[in-house]
Amino acid sequence: MSVSAASELTPPDIVRCAYLDLVVTDLAASREFYVDTLGLVVTEEDDEAIYLRSFEEFIHHNLVLRKGPVAAAAAFAYRVRTPEDVDRAEQWFAARGCRTERRKDGFVKGIGDSVRVTDPLGFPYEFFYQVDHVERLAWRYDLYTPGALVRLDHFNQVTPDVPKGREYLEELGFRVTEDIKDEEGTTYAAWLRRKATVHDTALTGGDGPRLHHIAFATHEKHNILAICDKLGALRKSDVIERGPGRHGVSNAFYLYIRDPDGHRVEIYTQDYYTGDPDNPVVTWDVHDNQRRDWWGNPVVPSWYTEASPVLDLDGNPQPVQERTDASEMAVTVGADGFSYTRKDDVDAGFKLGNSL
Repeated sequence: MSVSAASELTPPDIVRCAYLDLVVTDLAASREFYVDTLGLVVTEEDDEAIYLRSFEEFIHHNLVLRKGPVAAAAAFAYRVRTPEDVDRAEQWFAARGCRTERRKDGFVKGIGDSVRVTDPLGFPYEFFYQVDHVERLAWRYDLYTPGALVRLDHFNQVTPDVPKGREYLEELGFRVTEDIKDEEGTTYAAWLRRKATVHDTALTGGDGPRLHHIAFATHEKHNILAICDKLGALRKSDVIERGPGRHGVSNAFYLYIRDPDGHRVEIYTQDYYTGDPDNPVVTWDVHDNQRRDWWGNPVVPSWYTEASPVLDLDGNPQPVQERTDASEMAVTVGADGFSYTRKDDVDAGFKLGNSL
C-alpha cells in the first residue's frame, strides 16, 4: 500500500495505556518486590506468570510478570474504545509495513481478541478491547497500605529517533503535552497522551528501542514517602535509584526504583489535566535541568544510560540502535554525574506553545 493510501486509513481510537507484559528471570523475587513490597494486587498466578493490578483498576491486570530467560518488555498494551478498533489497529500498522500478529483469544490471560505489532520504532505494542472485569478495590480501605498504588499512569520508551516517534504517534492519535528541545530545534524527549493526563507514554532520546520505565500513580505525595520509609525499614533502600523529588516536566512528584531484574518503576503523583482540545504544549530548554528535577537535584547517570530490552513478536530481544545525534546526557550530565547547564540568558526553562 502506498504512503498516501496508508495515511487515509482511520487509526484506532486508543483509550489509555492498560498493561505492560514484562519478562522477569526470577518470578519469586519479582513477586516479593511488586506484591509484598509495593502492594500491587494479585488477580491470578501460576508457576509461569503473575497478573497484577492497582487498587482502582477494574480490568484483569495492569502488569504481567512472565518467567523467561531474558528480562525484557514483551508488550506495551493499550485499550481501544471498540472491538472494531482492534481491526483498525491491525490494518493501520500493516499498511505502514509493520509486522502484526492477531490472537482472538489474546496473548495473556484476561485479555480477549488483540493484535500485537512491531511499531515503526521497533517497540512491541498491543491493542485490545475485550477484557475480563475484576473487583475494583477503590473502596476497600481495609486493604490499602500507606503507599497504595492506585493506577497505571504511563510508559516511558527510549528511542534513538524521537522526532520519528513523535510524528508517527501523533498520526496514531496521540497528542504532545510537553517536550524538550535546544536552540537548534533538536527534540530530546516528548510526552504524549490519550487519556487527559500529561502522558500515556513518553519518548526519551537514547540507544533503543528499550523500556525506560513503567509508572504507577499514588493519590498523594505522602504515599511515595511511605514507600521510601518502608524500603528503609526493610533495609531495601538500595533499590531507590532517584528521588523522591518534583519533576519540572509534568509537575509530578516522583520516585524511581529498580526491580530485581533492573526494570525501572516510577511511583508518580500530582500531574495536571490536559483534556482540552487547545491544551498548550510546554517546551523545555534542554539546558534547564529543572525540567528533570524542579529542585535542581542531581540526576544519576544510570537514569540516562540504563534501560530494559524489548522483545520482537517471536520473543527475541530487539537489537539496540545507537543514537547518533546530540544526546541529552551529553548536554546535561558531567563527570560528577550532573552539571547545572542552564544558560544565563534563559529566564525560564520552558515556554508554552499552542498545541493546535
